[in-house]
Parts: sequence; structure tokens; C-alpha cells
Amino acid sequence: MTREPRLEIEYCTQCRWLMRAAWTAQELLTTFPQELGEVALVPGTGGVFDVSLDGELLWSRKAEGGFAEIPLLKQMVRDRIAPDRKLGHSDRKPTGDAGHGM
Repeated sequence: MTREPRLEIEYCTQCRWLMRAAWTAQELLTTFPQELGEVALVPGTGGVFDVSLDGELLWSRKAEGGFAEIPLLKQMVRDRIAPDRKLGHSDRKPTGDAGHGM
């Protein structure tokens, strides 16, 4: 039985990114314990590290040129499953916000 929403983290076994995938899953499950129905770690190869939510690709290490920062990933997940939810220190202020003078 699949529970929704379903988050998938596909990681490269050749690169030994299981621990990074597990840590990412832990961070998201800790932040969204009731909102996420399931988190799956999916073994892959070829340098893959993709994060998808209900089949929609949120982040691809190859396409973006690196790993997502956890606060950004939390925002992306939140925007899709709990848009009114506040993330505390993980929420970023918009660029050019007052109080960010040089």
C-alpha cells in the first residue's frame, strides 16, 4: 500500500550516497511527520541524487550542479504539501528584504 504524499530520494550506490539520502530523509520526516505519507530511498547509479514528490522532480543533483541545501528542500516540500506551514529558521526571507543592507 502506497501512502501519499510519497517522497522518493534516488541516490547513487556507486558514489556511496546512502548516508546522505538517509540523512535527507530523516530531516524531511522530522520536519513533516504528519504531512508525509511515505519516504522511499531508491538505489541508483551514475551519480544520481534526485528528490521527487508524488512523481514530480523537486531536485536533481546533475541538473542543478550539486546537492540541495536542506532548508531549500524543506521549503520546496512545504510549498507543495503544507503551504501555510511556517518552517522557523529554515524559512528564507525574499532577496532585497529590508534589514539586509550592505
